[in-house]
Amino acid sequence: MSRARETLFHVFGYTQFRGPQEDIVEHVAAGGDALVLMPTGGGKSLCYQIPALLRPGVAIVVSPLIALMQDQVSALKEVGAAADFLNSSLSFDRAMEIERAMLAGALDMLYVAPERLVTPRFLDLLDHLHEAGQLALFAIDEAHCVSQWGHDFRPEYLQLSILQERYPQIPRIALTATADAQTRREIAERLCLTTAREFVSSFDRPNIRYTIVPKDNPRAQLLAFIRDGHLGEAGIVYCSSRKKVDETAAWLAEKDITALPYHAGMASDERASNQDRFLREDGIVMVATVAFGMGIDKPDVRFVAHLDLPRSIEGYYQETGRAGRDGLPSEAWMAYSVADLVLQRRFIDQGEADAEVKRVATAKLDALLGLCETTGCRRQRLLGYFDEDSAPCGNCDTCLHPPQVRDATESAKKALSCVFRTGSRFGAGHVVDVLIGKTTDKVKEWQHDQVSTFGIGTELDDKGWRTLIRQLVAHGALAVDHERYGALTLTEAARPLLRGETSFTLRIDTAPAKKSRKADTTRKLREWPEASGAEARLLERLRSWRAATARERNVPAYVIFHDATLRDIAHQRPDSVEGLGTISGVGDRKLEAYGKDILALLADTD
Repeated sequence: MSRARETLFHVFGYTQFRGPQEDIVEHVAAGGDALVLMPTGGGKSLCYQIPALLRPGVAIVVSPLIALMQDQVSALKEVGAAADFLNSSLSFDRAMEIERAMLAGALDMLYVAPERLVTPRFLDLLDHLHEAGQLALFAIDEAHCVSQWGHDFRPEYLQLSILQERYPQIPRIALTATADAQTRREIAERLCLTTAREFVSSFDRPNIRYTIVPKDNPRAQLLAFIRDGHLGEAGIVYCSSRKKVDETAAWLAEKDITALPYHAGMASDERASNQDRFLREDGIVMVATVAFGMGIDKPDVRFVAHLDLPRSIEGYYQETGRAGRDGLPSEAWMAYSVADLVLQRRFIDQGEADAEVKRVATAKLDALLGLCETTGCRRQRLLGYFDEDSAPCGNCDTCLHPPQVRDATESAKKALSCVFRTGSRFGAGHVVDVLIGKTTDKVKEWQHDQVSTFGIGTELDDKGWRTLIRQLVAHGALAVDHERYGALTLTEAARPLLRGETSFTLRIDTAPAKKSRKADTTRKLREWPEASGAEARLLERLRSWRAATARERNVPAYVIFHDATLRDIAHQRPDSVEGLGTISGVGDRKLEAYGKDILALLADTD
């Protein structure tokens, strides 16, 4: 057995690597640079943690968030690795203690924020380690933060090129869960990793079901989604504004959903308390802006819902990827509207970026809109964005409930003509009123009851016309001018439609029947044994023991053992230390710390 496999088994408790993990570990442990793209839940952390344990000295892990550092370090200490972090949450004396431990060679890994790493003081500490031959490697987590094309740009990441300039012989590994080809190139260039070996895993998360619906009373839609299979489960709900986060969390709480808010406008202690509850308690729904989630390692998040459109497919993929890290069936649900598109385009146009960055951001938003309006497999479209071919998945809303479509070329012409006849200065609501012949005060004021398109749209109702207009926007035949309060305008792509040179197919929105998300999952998932009877009771006892142990050690429950490990213990019921040691996720340190307690609990069960 190789040293890497021995470490995987004895420290982390796993018998085999997944995907390209072993190749990455061997490459970095041998001193090579690497750029790693691996989906959330794919095991990115092991790709630098095992080389850090194999190479002499301390590994410096660059991490963007305090919560992520603390979680990772807690988990590493549980398996017996000497790890710590330096960040603003520490007292001066504690920080000095950690620095002394690092210089004394007492640490395997040290987590730091990019801002701290590039300070003259910290670089001086690294110089001392380097001169002593005690720098193992540099790991740059969440590496997409370096890219202005990405979705979580952090300007301090740009300074990390100093690592290659100052310590060219020390291996570096940059890791991200989300990056299209353009973002990958920028990561490599800005971090001086253009000659690094690139490892790209499949972006597919087969255990996640994707569902996207048009907004129609979105709060009620969200509540129905949670009640239809997710009551009592952990989830994340993303909203575009702080106000909406607060209002949605309060509304869900009124509906007996244990929901908490999280956004940058809250007091830091309240925000930290809510995050801590989400990590440590079962069944919490966190309602948040995108300020929440990067690096959150909670494995049993069963759903991620979006009440507003994200800015890009990368952002959507990263956020939905926080569901189902344990491999169990999970859901990604989103409700969206043209108003969301207007808001996101306003963010882009009013931002301080240059014209090229804005152009790319607009193209990324258009790609996301295409995902929302596709009539084909959503997973196929999502993976295709990352240049990955796939067959229809059988586990998204469009596969499970194929949308109805019909030729709507004549209706599309009517809508485009109406936009033109009313001066290209009104939003969808007014245009629809004119099409269906509704004589509102606004229609009368502008004398639009006199235009040729007034009342010509009898084939569709109000909702049907709004659906068609939304899809014309997605098709690119209509644009939304946010500077004129969402006014619809014709684009060049409207000309072929108006001239009859091309056709237009309308996707008809239908509400799918309620379903069991577990019963009709056709993707190949890990076969989890269904716990029942004595096994189910044993599993609950194991969870209660884990919760008590986690409280005692002041760590999240999943840091002690993941649900998957407890399920395997309850199913296999090992009766010896040796047998318990064969369970996936039970390494030597955890076997020593918890083995007797678990075996006693098993022996005391009917």
